[in-house]
Amino acid sequence: MNTLPRLIAFYLPQYHPIPENDEWWEKGFTEWTNVAKAKPLFRGHYQPHIPADLGFYDLRVPETRQAQAEMAKEYGIHGFCYYHYWFDGKQLLERPFQEVLTNGEPDFPFCLCWANQTWSGIWHGAPDRILIEQTYPGEEDTIRHFQALLPAFKDERYIKVDGKPLLAILKPSDLPNAFDTIELWQKLAVDNGLKGLFIVGLINDYSK
Repeated sequence: MNTLPRLIAFYLPQYHPIPENDEWWEKGFTEWTNVAKAKPLFRGHYQPHIPADLGFYDLRVPETRQAQAEMAKEYGIHGFCYYHYWFDGKQLLERPFQEVLTNGEPDFPFCLCWANQTWSGIWHGAPDRILIEQTYPGEEDTIRHFQALLPAFKDERYIKVDGKPLLAILKPSDLPNAFDTIELWQKLAVDNGLKGLFIVGLINDYSK
């Protein structure tokens, strides 16, 4: 039995434009917009951090995603944990992962993290501006959400623990009925031929 830890890198799919960000911020906005305009705050503060090997990449480009996987593998990363956004059936920033899933490339392990938080302007100087609210409509939405995730869970590249697909939840304490949600997802997983789900919660302060 292999007990060595597996290093998994979180993967933010914000590095490509989407219509919503065009509307909320400016046409062509990506996270590179903020990276490039960062300013040093004290002597010796290295800002902005200009990207090196892959430059200002666009995650819609499959060659970029392949290069990221090769680089990660070279440095001992076992797989990527893609942030996944779900707002009552609406997904955002889903294109890079969806193409990874559909095209089968790169051939590199992955899992998902449900980033269950309201999008506001807090990172862009507008903390009171709500862009899209994270809601929890109920059981029907929970089922739809699981069904949307199922193709990923069944992919042979999906990272498993004890044979169960690994799913992270960014803010588990925000779930109004966490026990019921997880219990339902576990049942649906078994009903769909899985051994269940291995669900972990992330505890942090930055996303408050």
